[in-house]
Amino acid sequence: MEKLEEKAAARSCGTCTLCCRLPEIAALDKPADTWCRHCTEGEGCAIYAARPKLCRDFLCRWMTDPDLSDDWQPFRSKMLVYDQGPQLTVLVDPDHPDVWKHKPYFSDLQAWAEAAEARGGYLILFCGDSVVKIEPGVTAPA
Repeated sequence: MEKLEEKAAARSCGTCTLCCRLPEIAALDKPADTWCRHCTEGEGCAIYAARPKLCRDFLCRWMTDPDLSDDWQPFRSKMLVYDQGPQLTVLVDPDHPDVWKHKPYFSDLQAWAEAAEARGGYLILFCGDSVVKIEPGVTAPA
């Protein structure tokens, strides 16, 4: 079986550019859910060498957590997951607003919410103008 460190190191963004679309990036005056003016969808950043530190330092959870299944690769899942201290943040592509409510995603979100709560944290999901705190033990919304 492949070592976890090797699995994480073998992951790459590929053609995924959701981190250039979903989050707000104040340093680039980029609102949430809009393409960064420096990004070419499916290709990447035109100012890669000179991109802001926030962009240089960012890695989604799929890139950093070798235990995360390939279902969570952002290009595939249509979601971007990352840690912000006690908060686990999930940004959902507003073009796919219900993807998080289905298998395998909702059960994983529930497990992550439970783990976050156990360590004093929480899980927040953003999709367009909707903000949802995922609570452990709650059933998937319709």
